[in-house]
Amino acid sequence: MATVNFKINPTKKDLTKIYVRVRENKIDLETPTGITVNKNHWNANKQEIKNVAEADHYRITINTQLKDLEARIVSKFNQTISAGEYPNSQWLKDVILEFHNQPTSTTPEKGIYLTDFGDSFIEASIGRTNLKTGEVIDNRTVSDYKNTNNKLKAYEKIIGKKIRLDNVNINFHTDFVKYLRTVEYLGENTIGGVISVLKGFLRDAEIQEFKVHPAYKSSKFFAPSTKPKDIYFNEYEIEQIRNFKFDFDGYLDNARDWLIIGLWSGLRISDFLTLTKKDITKNFIDNANFKTKIGVKIPVHPHVQEILNKRNGEFPKRISDQKFNDYIKIVAEKVGITETVNGSKMMPIKDAEGNYILTDNGEKIHRKQQGNFPKCELVTSHICRRSFASNLYGKIDTLTIMRITGHQTEKQFLSYIKITPKIHAERLAELWSKVYKKQNPE
Repeated sequence: MATVNFKINPTKKDLTKIYVRVRENKIDLETPTGITVNKNHWNANKQEIKNVAEADHYRITINTQLKDLEARIVSKFNQTISAGEYPNSQWLKDVILEFHNQPTSTTPEKGIYLTDFGDSFIEASIGRTNLKTGEVIDNRTVSDYKNTNNKLKAYEKIIGKKIRLDNVNINFHTDFVKYLRTVEYLGENTIGGVISVLKGFLRDAEIQEFKVHPAYKSSKFFAPSTKPKDIYFNEYEIEQIRNFKFDFDGYLDNARDWLIIGLWSGLRISDFLTLTKKDITKNFIDNANFKTKIGVKIPVHPHVQEILNKRNGEFPKRISDQKFNDYIKIVAEKVGITETVNGSKMMPIKDAEGNYILTDNGEKIHRKQQGNFPKCELVTSHICRRSFASNLYGKIDTLTIMRITGHQTEKQFLSYIKITPKIHAERLAELWSKVYKKQNPE
């Protein structure tokens, strides 16, 4: 059986290192333990801290550590010999590092540092199947992973060191969120997305049995969020847009027609802007390549059919997502949808002195800001699916709408609905009026 002894080296300094020596037959190893002691408190015979008043503040702690370390070395030594391996100096150093919860010579970088693990996590995610959905993780999700890891790497440059997995505690969370707000100028929901991905990194690292600080499981390690005040077009406004006379086949007429298609299809912009007449089968929109991956056909709305008839069965001319977003703001303004509403708008941000904050290339940094604006200025492509869901909600069953919009849960879907309490009350009043007239015919 291996014998384990502790000693100190004579030194002029009061504080000195404690060394450990491990011997059995031809094996004779020695290395520092990583524990220091006042040389005047060391009992060489008992190999422990003396029982003196001056050492009371740390005697029990150090002596307990030495006993635990001795037991760990003997146990690891026996395991190594039983496995047919030969302990050497690096082996002893690794046992001591492991004892102090430090990375050893065999610990991969991804098991030590957060961003190294993030790189590994991202690489493994490409082409991987989500076990919950059975579907391959899409590029947008992988992009979110990369964005979060890039934010972490940028933060590492600010603090001047790499972030260890076992140092991601509540203090880290506080400082990192502050960095995202004051340096990256991110909104609360965007920050929340970054923190959610970060927690996913840490959860996976722990599953792989890397040492991770448990703080990420705490409610204090939260993902910030704020409830957005998004807008939608009601059916009256859609009628205004539909009936407005633009120059036929001009850029605004073209954008308006795409807008109507988006409002009555429930599709994402990347899906409805790519529609062609080949996607119409017996008065249904049917395309298996939609990102929503829906398993149902979408009936062509009468307003959409009007557009197809107007264009000899063809969809409007193809335009980019950016142009669509730019043009539909002008469409809404021309139509007269200009009342002041509360919502979020992308705007250039300023510092405390009122100066615009610029990128390294000298461009203004834009972020979403809450406030009161003309409704036309808040219109983006997201208004299409949001209006589709809001206008149909309560008229047909929720599951049918969800199958078209692609929402996975009812909770997620309901957060998309933007009907105001006033509209709910008006609908109820209308229902009661119909019931009363039916029960009391004139």
